[in-house]
Amino acid sequence: MKKLILLGGGGHCKSCVDVIEQENIYEIVGILDEKNRVGEQVLKYRIVGTDDDIKKYVSESCMFLITIGQIKTSSLRKKIHANLIKNNAQLATVISPRAYVSKYAEVGEGSIIMHDVLINAAVKIGRNCIINTKALIEHDVVVDDFCHISTAAVVNGAVKIKEGTFWGSNAVSRERVETSKCGFIKAGSVYKGVE
Repeated sequence: MKKLILLGGGGHCKSCVDVIEQENIYEIVGILDEKNRVGEQVLKYRIVGTDDDIKKYVSESCMFLITIGQIKTSSLRKKIHANLIKNNAQLATVISPRAYVSKYAEVGEGSIIMHDVLINAAVKIGRNCIINTKALIEHDVVVDDFCHISTAAVVNGAVKIKEGTFWGSNAVSRERVETSKCGFIKAGSVYKGVE
């Protein structure tokens, strides 16, 4: 199994752990978080250090996954991603065995596809994205880097979701619409495109 370090030990991390364990490709070595949390446990995994320890774990051939959630902004996930790239870290791509990802779809490095997601044909998911539980991504959708498509969201055909966008739980789109960069689509809304 490939060794894996998680970055961020909050609520989203717990959901990621469950998906990682189900996929059974990675062995979680530990979690990096803030200094005052070192030694704490998240589920059965220990917080073993901070972002300052990335280089150490790169030298031990670990892979990395950012497990901090994203609602208002993707800036923290972007900052951590830049630090990983600077340290020549290898990013894991995690896909739940309970998800359906078309063989004609692409998923970028560092992204996680959670339980019961359905990704249809000709979809392109960028780097470091969260496609959360039960989201439906229809044919020809493009999800740029650093986006979070939240729980039970419905993204209809040929939608373009620009970098850094948060798409709320149960939000539904019309087909062929486009978001603004770093857009915020409210939970439960019907998205009809940039006004």
